[in-house]
Amino acid sequence: MASGDFCSPGEGVEILQQVCSKQLPPCNLSEEDLLQNPHFSKLLLSLSQHVDESGLSLTLAKEQAQAWKEVRLHKTTWLRSEILQRVIQELLVDYYVKTQDTNLTSEDKKFHETLEQRLLVTELTQLLGPSQEREMPPVLGLEKADLLELMPPSEDFVRMRAQLPLEVEEQLKKKCFALLCYHDPSSDSDSETLKAAKVWKLAEVLLGEKQQCQDAKSQQKEQMVLLEKKSATYSQVLLRCLALLQRLLQEHRLKTQSELDRINAQYLEIKCSAMILKLRMEELKILSDTYTAEKVEVHRLIRDRLEGAIRLQERDMEKSRQVLNTYEVLGEEFDRLVKEYTQLKQATENKRWALQEFSKAYR
Repeated sequence: MASGDFCSPGEGVEILQQVCSKQLPPCNLSEEDLLQNPHFSKLLLSLSQHVDESGLSLTLAKEQAQAWKEVRLHKTTWLRSEILQRVIQELLVDYYVKTQDTNLTSEDKKFHETLEQRLLVTELTQLLGPSQEREMPPVLGLEKADLLELMPPSEDFVRMRAQLPLEVEEQLKKKCFALLCYHDPSSDSDSETLKAAKVWKLAEVLLGEKQQCQDAKSQQKEQMVLLEKKSATYSQVLLRCLALLQRLLQEHRLKTQSELDRINAQYLEIKCSAMILKLRMEELKILSDTYTAEKVEVHRLIRDRLEGAIRLQERDMEKSRQVLNTYEVLGEEFDRLVKEYTQLKQATENKRWALQEFSKAYR
């Protein structure tokens, strides 16, 4: 694929994003990153052809698959021997529990004693190991030959070996039935034949459920990656929306604020006028309820007379103001004449008083 194909918007970018998310999980790249770095995108696409989904090269992935296959084989072999050993140990434990509750036959006792003796000697022999490989002296000076002398008689061992597979099979059957009842409690009341048929298919059922769990985990992982991408995208979109809202508030709200204030002022003015008219109406209503028509007529006549008297007083006051203005034109000469007139008038009054007193004395 050419670089122009996967760097152009469309199917190429989408395919490269899928490759990065599946085969190169650390490369959480967006479409913008791929478009801005076409050579890096080409490098990633070339690299994806040499690695698998885990990020290993194809050669290492093949070697790893082979190594895991060998590990599973060794693990299966070890599990088989481990299960057999634990089943045998459980047989011995159950034997000791039964000896306390019921009376066992001599054959059962001989079988379990031979089994326990054989198992114990085998474990001790394995602990000692080969004599040529030991660097330290053996424990308690025991050799492998000393332990082999403690082996049960060959006749008892042959009978035990012939009976052991049946006992192990019975023990494993109980465990399988217990596992089946745990997985499907409704199977507890089924017959042994039906339980055996269900146990035969139980491994496939468990593998199917395990595969479903793994698929669910894979889907959950993909959903988590998708959720993280969507969360990052959502945060970016949210920030852009907040910036857009802030710009809208700054541009449009400030432009309409003056018009809004003017409308509010007109509204308050009209509301105030309405309140004044309402108060005037209440005042007139109170006056109409308080005064009769005769009282109103009398008050009107009184008001007319008072207004006429006020107009006469205003005309007299206007005439006096004109005369005063005329006298004020004279200035200081007028003040001097007023003083002389006052003195003459006072002298005249004094002489008139003296004449009256003189006349009274003459009479």
